[in-house]
Amino acid sequence: MNTPEPIVIEMFYTLTCPNCRILKRMLQEVLPAFGNKFKLETTLANLPIGMIRTIKLGIYAVPTLLIANEIVFREVPSKQDLINKLKLY
Repeated sequence: MNTPEPIVIEMFYTLTCPNCRILKRMLQEVLPAFGNKFKLETTLANLPIGMIRTIKLGIYAVPTLLIANEIVFREVPSKQDLINKLKLY
């Protein structure tokens, strides 16, 4: 039986963003409870490839979190809001 591909969670961040660090830490705490269902990727928004992606996606602030290429949070959600959103997938 094939294992389904994990759902990609992409977090856009910058190195100087304190809220980005908070969201990344929260994701690292919450995601293990979901096993291999999700795969976390991070994109540095102020590198050229990150800038191109932010422009294409209409992202103007960090942290921004996408699940399956859909923007779900444009700020740091509460831990419970994050868990509730993940449970929908």
